[in-house]
Amino acid sequence: MAVDYDLVVIGCSEAGVEAAIAAARLKARVALVEQGQTAILALNHWVLLEMANTLSQTQRAVTLGLCESAVRSRNQWSQLQRWSEVVTTATQAMYSPISLASLGIDVLTGGGEFVRKPTLSFVVNGRPLRSRAYLLATVETPAIEHSIAPFVAVNPPAGTLANIAGLNAVGYWNVRTTLVPRDVIDPCHRLAIIGADAIEVELAQALVRLGNVVTLITPAPRILLHEDSDAAGLIQAQLEAEGVEILTDTTVTQVRQIDQKKWVQAGTRAIEVDEILLATPPRFDPTVLNLDAAQVNYSPSGILVDRALRTSNRRIFACRSPLMHGYAPPLAVLDARLVVQNALFWSSAAAQRQVPVVTQTQPELARVGLQESEAHRLYGKDVVVVRQPFQVLLRSHIQGDTPGFCKFILRRNGHILGAHIVGAQAGEMIGTIALAMQQNIKIQAIADLALPTTAFAQILPHTAAEWQNLRLQRNTRLQTLLEKFFNWRRSMV
Repeated sequence: MAVDYDLVVIGCSEAGVEAAIAAARLKARVALVEQGQTAILALNHWVLLEMANTLSQTQRAVTLGLCESAVRSRNQWSQLQRWSEVVTTATQAMYSPISLASLGIDVLTGGGEFVRKPTLSFVVNGRPLRSRAYLLATVETPAIEHSIAPFVAVNPPAGTLANIAGLNAVGYWNVRTTLVPRDVIDPCHRLAIIGADAIEVELAQALVRLGNVVTLITPAPRILLHEDSDAAGLIQAQLEAEGVEILTDTTVTQVRQIDQKKWVQAGTRAIEVDEILLATPPRFDPTVLNLDAAQVNYSPSGILVDRALRTSNRRIFACRSPLMHGYAPPLAVLDARLVVQNALFWSSAAAQRQVPVVTQTQPELARVGLQESEAHRLYGKDVVVVRQPFQVLLRSHIQGDTPGFCKFILRRNGHILGAHIVGAQAGEMIGTIALAMQQNIKIQAIADLALPTTAFAQILPHTAAEWQNLRLQRNTRLQTLLEKFFNWRRSMV
């Protein structure tokens, strides 16, 4: 039976829009089903961080004596709302249904589900969409790399939140699914943030800069557990210096409301707060899209895919959700491009594993590739680690951004295994390392990189040069030869 489309994208997320545009530019016929997706919440998060960072710069101006005082607005929520509306309007203009339609994309409002009979299709508002390939690109349907063996589907567990007695009764704000409320943005509130991954840490710093009292609670031994321990330690020290109270190795066991006040039982402490914030991903529900009808295997956590992001139904692909994989939005976009290649051209290209990840704190934390412990486990004594502090940079002293460092994880031959940067503009610099790793460029090329003297990116060749110094220190024969050579040259003058 003939099909109507080459690709039907389900979910108007960043990855879904990216895939639809990429396929349409290749002259494929594409349908994009909105499926209730929006980018507004993500935009609001980034705008909130920018607003807090701007306020921090104003307060630094006071410290330097450039102005007398920095007065916080008593209506910061309204300021954030207006700022977000401007950003959202500008973004939506680029990705509006009219703009997408001009590229040849059929944009369908509402949502739908798969049906199997008389033939596989995705039905939206009673209209069956028949396609050669389908892409699941909603944040509620995360893909998990797994062998495509038969899998018995079970209902997803309630999750760890179910273990916190009284949480649902007292109420909380899930910042990944709802807009941060007015009472949280405006200053002078006591806030408890449960969790210490990237989004929680970013929010903690932003909200304390906006004048709130913030307590960050995590059962883990440290914040940012999936990041380099040295990098996470520096970020934790910065947050504590700014006033964030961080409780590690602490489990929230219950939440109660007494005399109109919320109390959080964190370990042996009872903490009075005005609001409780969480950043939990949306619950995976396979029944929403009727995945059983499409014969798509899934686990309690998400859809099972192979390295080409193909599900057990060879015509259906799925993107890995950035909310479920270390809060890395670039991951979903790269997945979208990969799916377009595999779905339209019979390719079996594998998902890229070296994806840069940025935590938008101040200083920023950026990484790509392996961590030090992973590298030692895989390559043993062949691993070399070099690092340099931001204090070696002229720009860091001028701007007062000296906290930070750059770390390279290398093999002895100069092959780059990973990099971790903590400091100003780390997110901008990590792309250079990602490109070097993708093109198999060795550390020598980074050491020879010519950059402006006042650029923060000077930290890259500075750190790479440490590898050269380390090689020389370990080569005693070369050191002896060089010493004899210069002794001979001096004697010849």
